[in-house]
Amino acid sequence: MDARAAGRTVIEVSGRVGSSPAAFEIAAAEMFAHDNAVLLVDDFERCQVLEDWLRDHFLPRLPVGALTVFAGRRAPAPVWETDPGWAEVVRVVRLEDLSPEDAAALLESRGVPHGPLLAFAGGHPLALALAAEVALQAATSTGEPPAQEVYAKLVEHLVGDLPSAAHRRALEVCCHARATTEDLLRAALPGEDAGRLFAWLRRLPSVEAGSLGLSPHDVVRDAVDADLRWRDPQCYAATHGRIRDHLLKRAVEARCSDRVAAVAPIMYLYRSGGFLGDLMTWRSRGEFREAELRQQDHSALIRMTERAEGARSAAIVRYWLARQPEAFRVYRRSDTEEMEGFSAWLTLRDPHEDELRADPVAAAVWTHVRAAGNLLPEESAGIARFMVLSDPVRRRSPVLDLMLLRIAAEVLLVREAAWSFVASADRNLWASTTAHGPFHPIGTDVAVGGDPLRIFAHDWRAEPLEYALDHIGPPRSLRTTVESAACVYERTAMARPEFDDAVREALRCWHRPDALARNPLSRSGVLAEAGGSLRDVLERAMDTLGGDPRSVKAHRALTATFVDGAPTQEAAARRVELPFSTYRRHLTLGIRYVSELLWDQVMRGMPPATPVVTRF
Repeated sequence: MDARAAGRTVIEVSGRVGSSPAAFEIAAAEMFAHDNAVLLVDDFERCQVLEDWLRDHFLPRLPVGALTVFAGRRAPAPVWETDPGWAEVVRVVRLEDLSPEDAAALLESRGVPHGPLLAFAGGHPLALALAAEVALQAATSTGEPPAQEVYAKLVEHLVGDLPSAAHRRALEVCCHARATTEDLLRAALPGEDAGRLFAWLRRLPSVEAGSLGLSPHDVVRDAVDADLRWRDPQCYAATHGRIRDHLLKRAVEARCSDRVAAVAPIMYLYRSGGFLGDLMTWRSRGEFREAELRQQDHSALIRMTERAEGARSAAIVRYWLARQPEAFRVYRRSDTEEMEGFSAWLTLRDPHEDELRADPVAAAVWTHVRAAGNLLPEESAGIARFMVLSDPVRRRSPVLDLMLLRIAAEVLLVREAAWSFVASADRNLWASTTAHGPFHPIGTDVAVGGDPLRIFAHDWRAEPLEYALDHIGPPRSLRTTVESAACVYERTAMARPEFDDAVREALRCWHRPDALARNPLSRSGVLAEAGGSLRDVLERAMDTLGGDPRSVKAHRALTATFVDGAPTQEAAARRVELPFSTYRRHLTLGIRYVSELLWDQVMRGMPPATPVVTRF
């Protein structure tokens, strides 16, 4: 409009003209008939192979005073800005997001309410335009978030034509993970050329390279992720599982001092709905950080607790600061070092009576642990005991994000914990935890001065880590479930030797559903206590081995022998690359562990678990 208003001739060419110089010459021929013409080329990425020809042959022939504008999704070749001659006459402009005010004005100019659409599209101009178009086509005046069709359009317009199915899958991985590295691509896309795909992702204008890896624009991320989740739920769940397993393995092996940084990319996979979707903002841009407690911080923590929760709670904080100062973490503003809150993760092994008298939450937790059976000498119970903010009214915030990530770090990376507990007076957390798990209320609320504290528990010996993660995401609508745990099974009492024999026989019959159905374990109460089919129950028990570096060889031996179905034990030993005697030892330990875990579940009479998530 500006060019026409200035009296200049405007020639518009679509990138769909193709890769033929002759075709481009014909489409832009009118440029040579005017001195001050303006050439506008849209969708330039569709004919970007012409860059060298344009630079060397077409543009130098244009009349003096001509102006050319190329708009596309991919950045131009660096030579435009590095060549001394072209650098003087070429300007590369990256289209940034609109400000909130400009984005709202754009939607208002289209005649649609802007509240929910702004939340979806942010300031991305194309996303705003497409969302407004869908809203108008639906003749809605409510401004509802865009329908599924807008995701498909966004993928098409923002990303363009994809070279192959492998490139599409690489983009889907990039949009599901918080940050994508080449090794994550290799794990998520086995058999593909991860290096080539990573280099391609890196060149996309909608993807930025940061210190942690590649991250797409938020709108592209949401559009691609939502499109895959709707279009192919099974592929979405499989991709999610491979990314999660890779990140978890890397976090456990890293043993880094910054545990929050280690678990953040794992928890990010569960950002859409569910437990973390209800509670976390994911808006942190580094303005807050977690720090270790300093001696001079003690009095500030006590004052903050008294303001937020009262004198009784402040006295309990003072007690634990003296007993377990290492349990506390403080959260500061990165620029001013001002304290914005603190949290504490207490560890109980064999607590002294003084500790149980001093803190009614610790007493309730220990009563629950003892009722379920004693801990082994190397086991412990962890408690998320305090999550105190300087502004107690403001719950959802980047600071609370960091506190929840601290809980996740303790749960995922401290593997000697047999039990984990969360104590909170936050009713939003109560509702989300009750709805989504994996923590369950112990049935005892504790009054400490002000609002009652509800205590939630999880027994990691009963429900493996990976299975528990699947309770918080992906959303339940994506889960493929097997027989409901609410089904009633006929229980048959078994002596321990018979039970162990039945476990060994069930493992040997892994690929024979008829034999598994006849196995005594199917009538022993194992299924009613743990939920799912017998093979699901065995698989969950085996997975607990795979999640612990100390028992990973036993997990590999079980998997190669029974799940993968090696023809002989010698072949299984070769498959896991272990000497035969070492393989046999780990196989025996693995079978014993599975039997111990299942026997413990039956003896403790667990309540039925949530239906089993099928592993893809």
